[in-house]
Amino acid sequence: MARKVRIGIIGTGKVGASVAISALQAGVASELLLADAREEAAEGEAMDLAHGAAFYPTATVRTAKVEEMLDTDAVVIAAGRGGKPDESRLDLLRDNASVIRDIGQQLQGYRGIVVVVTNPVDVLTYELARSSGIPVERVIGTGTMLDTARLRQVVGRELRIDPRSVHGQVIGEHGDSEVVLWSSAQVGGTPLRSWDEWTPEHESRVAEEVRDAAYQVVQRKGATNHAIGLVTAHLLRWMLRGERRVLTVSRVQEGALDLRDVALSLPTVVGIDGATRVVVPEMAREERDGLERSAAVLREAIGSVSE
Repeated sequence: MARKVRIGIIGTGKVGASVAISALQAGVASELLLADAREEAAEGEAMDLAHGAAFYPTATVRTAKVEEMLDTDAVVIAAGRGGKPDESRLDLLRDNASVIRDIGQQLQGYRGIVVVVTNPVDVLTYELARSSGIPVERVIGTGTMLDTARLRQVVGRELRIDPRSVHGQVIGEHGDSEVVLWSSAQVGGTPLRSWDEWTPEHESRVAEEVRDAAYQVVQRKGATNHAIGLVTAHLLRWMLRGERRVLTVSRVQEGALDLRDVALSLPTVVGIDGATRVVVPEMAREERDGLERSAAVLREAIGSVSE
């Protein structure tokens, strides 16, 4: 008999709800526990999701207190408010940092893996690791996984190639200082910069579209939720199945590229034991400089809310 997998989701707003339905459809969890400061909202989401049980792999869905989640395999944190039009992710920081610290205190002693989705995800990943005392490899932010997915989608659109055949990475902050690794991007094993239809003009335009994608969505519908729901569900699936995939997740760095005291995204081996080995990518000089600037932006943000 397959082992039962229990996952908790803290925060059942648009993002938490999208994570929940994506996780259920992906067959990630045997039991899904939902918690929210608005208890009735969590109950409504649990009921709504449970009503669809005939259409996803067998799983139960119910509400729970955070303390009931301490024996789960993974907890997803989607609590806090979302961004507003023309607001950077770092502008969210003061409003969401205290929420994350409170959750971190409640999760002290937790032995599973925590996935932070709430923005600004890098700073809040750092704050959650610090306030909870959970080892840093088991506190994972979704980081630039979504930015990397957006990069693949946009490049694929430009070249009329399926995004799954595009191999490129976005690293650093999930936000305005993110860095696209153009020097190592490939399409079907061919360097992107060797592709006939690709020009330097594409790079600045595509990087801007990827960086500003969330703002464009928020201006139109008020929140980004479906794509990050899919990202988080697949991260959970690959992680809890022990697939040891290399993913651009955020974690507190402990020396890779001499980076410390900051959480940001680098390619990292992710498995049942968390985000363990950081894989240092080859980078052009300007890309490395961009990563250093991104780390400086995040350190300043962390310092602005340090207690």
